[in-house]
Amino acid sequence: MTQFTVHTQATAPEAAQARLAEVKKAWGFIPTLHGTLAESPVALEAYDTLFGLVAKSSVTPAEQQAAYLAINVLHECEYCTAGHTYLARAAKLDEGAIQALRNGLPIADARLEALRRFAERVVGERGFVGDAAVDAFLAAGFTRENVLEVVTIVATKTISNYVNHITHTPKEGFMADPSLAWTAPRNRSLAA
Repeated sequence: MTQFTVHTQATAPEAAQARLAEVKKAWGFIPTLHGTLAESPVALEAYDTLFGLVAKSSVTPAEQQAAYLAINVLHECEYCTAGHTYLARAAKLDEGAIQALRNGLPIADARLEALRRFAERVVGERGFVGDAAVDAFLAAGFTRENVLEVVTIVATKTISNYVNHITHTPKEGFMADPSLAWTAPRNRSLAA
């Protein structure tokens, strides 16, 4: 198995060091995902920039986390599901909604359920969601701006989820909390 380095600011390629310094300042530490992404300064910048832009979107922080969790679970990303469970709680997303998302179940809140369904559909249909899906999302109180922001959230999570699958990103220490742990319903293993 190919091993990927989880870089520190000191070991990262020079072009990634300033971005890692910004990440450390923002988060208080360098997440292992960012340290892994630092192998490619371009990949690190792409992910970190998209993540920062989503935070500025017109969907609420709790809705952002709901969409992130829906995509993480669909992509079977254990690292991001644990991390975004933590972030969803910090954003005050209802615990019932968090558990529904983690278990792939409908959310009681109709608006959040519409968001979950739309985000999953965008991923599952590779964007070919059809007008009825967009209309249903809009009917739930979302906007055309939100439609495009969901696509941005999908792009953000596609980078992190796929990188975590390929590089086997080590989980953060705080992810040892049993309430954050999540195991994909099936572990994929493809023959080499």
